[in-house]
Amino acid sequence: MSDHRLPSEEQAFPSEAAGESPRHGFRGEVAQVPVLPQGLTIAISREAGARGATIAKRAGDKLGWQVYSQDLLEFMAHDPAHRQELLTNLPPLAAAWVDENLQRLLKEQNISRNPQILDLARLILTLGVQGEAILLGRGAGCILPPYASLNVRLVAPLPDRIAYMSQWLRLTEEEAAEQVKKRDSKRAEFLTTHFHRRPLDVHQYDLILNSSLLGEERCADLIIHAAKAKSAALPTRKEP
Repeated sequence: MSDHRLPSEEQAFPSEAAGESPRHGFRGEVAQVPVLPQGLTIAISREAGARGATIAKRAGDKLGWQVYSQDLLEFMAHDPAHRQELLTNLPPLAAAWVDENLQRLLKEQNISRNPQILDLARLILTLGVQGEAILLGRGAGCILPPYASLNVRLVAPLPDRIAYMSQWLRLTEEEAAEQVKKRDSKRAEFLTTHFHRRPLDVHQYDLILNSSLLGEERCADLIIHAAKAKSAALPTRKEP
């Protein structure tokens, strides 16, 4: 798995850390200061039964990136000790980036002020600032800034999704159809209530893939290709 550690302030600002005065007039070799985050994060939204979890795992295995399922994100967001440990281990520069983006969401009124949602958003931003992770569901694509994430939507025809859900959960076709309807409705309500987004708004996604037509393997490969292309375009900053 890739090393996700971020540079400390001493690494990012070596002159200041050593107690040296910054050379404001210097115009020789330009120091490179990383712009956080240093790596891309993939946020996957999916229709129920579109094989989102399987495709996310395939992509994660190929990239060597950690995959955070919806259940894992919920557990981490609701576990104060785990959440605090992640925040405590963040370098100051990274923690400032998390705070800045959370305040941006609040200022733009693109997130509810529900305390549990704010905890979730802080967690997702904390994972996002480290980069090289795949987040499945929980509005990750609404929380992370577009320049730092690849926002993917996985879809499939309803009959295929019902058939998959029936096989996966060992349900009758009628029971599976009800499950698909219930899960789609619950996810749509979650996005609308807390992020003022609708899953059907296609313009919010970088990539929309039909898992029935493309298959799991090809979907994973296309996500990886798009992630590598967008990673190469991550902004960099120069400090004089």
